[in-house]
Amino acid sequence: MKENKFFPEMSGNFGFGCMRLPMKDEQVDYDEFNKMIDSFIDAGFNYFDTAHGYIGGKSETAIRDCLSKRYPRDRFLLTNKLSDSYFNSQEDIRPFLEKQLELCGVDYFDFYLMHAQDSGNYGKYKKYKAYETAVKLKEEGLIRHVGLSFHDKAEVLDMILTEHPEAEVVQIQFNYADFEDASVESRKVYEVCEKHQKPVIVMEPVKGGSLVNLPDEASSVFRSLGGGSNASYAMRFAAGFPQMAMVISGMSNLEQMLDNIATMSDYKPLSFEEERAVNEVRRILGSINIIPCTSCKYCVEQNQCPMDIRIPDMFAALNSYETFHNWNTKYYYGAVITNDGHGKAGDCIGCGGCESVCPQHLPITELLAKVSEVFDK
Repeated sequence: MKENKFFPEMSGNFGFGCMRLPMKDEQVDYDEFNKMIDSFIDAGFNYFDTAHGYIGGKSETAIRDCLSKRYPRDRFLLTNKLSDSYFNSQEDIRPFLEKQLELCGVDYFDFYLMHAQDSGNYGKYKKYKAYETAVKLKEEGLIRHVGLSFHDKAEVLDMILTEHPEAEVVQIQFNYADFEDASVESRKVYEVCEKHQKPVIVMEPVKGGSLVNLPDEASSVFRSLGGGSNASYAMRFAAGFPQMAMVISGMSNLEQMLDNIATMSDYKPLSFEEERAVNEVRRILGSINIIPCTSCKYCVEQNQCPMDIRIPDMFAALNSYETFHNWNTKYYYGAVITNDGHGKAGDCIGCGGCESVCPQHLPITELLAKVSEVFDK
């Protein structure tokens, strides 16, 4: 495995994101997760990423039971995050970190990120000196590297990195669909990282699965190349920029894991022909009206919807219907998304709580009205 040019302790440039783990009866499927971890480590990779809110707290305990208890600490790197909903003073930060360490079954985190930084929450991190506190925890050995994950415009990141040059790494949403997107600004955000000479960790390289399940017109472009899955082209695009230290993929089954391992174990940048294909797929996707939701579930896990609406599933259903116009999407909406008492899109009361925590800054209440127009009638 090629040594990482930014962090020698990283093995390769492919990380395991633990936000979309395999599930069975609303619990993490430990048997499948164990197989995925074993395949990942056996292939020579070692970077795992989690956060306290992932899967309602089940990600951290699954890491403890399936990774920390089964492998020596020097066989893996673990990243966790300080989310703004879990501290309300500087004094809250240390006990929260200690709780995360306990839940994950480790004595230190290799990377600790100020989570989902944007113009709305950055003031809280600044007020309670979260960056400075993390540096002190690093000096005590509880953290090896301090950084941030980011969801906002490039100018906001430039301000944060100017005020906090101690940040050692930046995690950004980066994929070919968002590269020139005006709301995400993947390219511009990446260029800010280059300006400040910060290594980059990529999240959402396949955009929550949207770049795997492409419409047929887009998939046919990649098929014409004669090899490689849709996911492989997305992963290779994201990894192909000079400042990229790591590309994280959130995988929910062993098949996805093995496909990514095949791509990243012998990583090769995109060829000129493949870059042209990616640009053509981007053009095709840009012509379809798709909601850019990544299914991070912040809207339902960090905000308690008073109508219990499963927002990401709603948007996935509408995206699928508008892309493929398949009859079973409407069936899925009625039989799965709104079952067990969950609210319909039309039940939204417009309180806006979901919008306040959405990393993509989506107009969720407006979009739910659109979902309702398609499915609730």
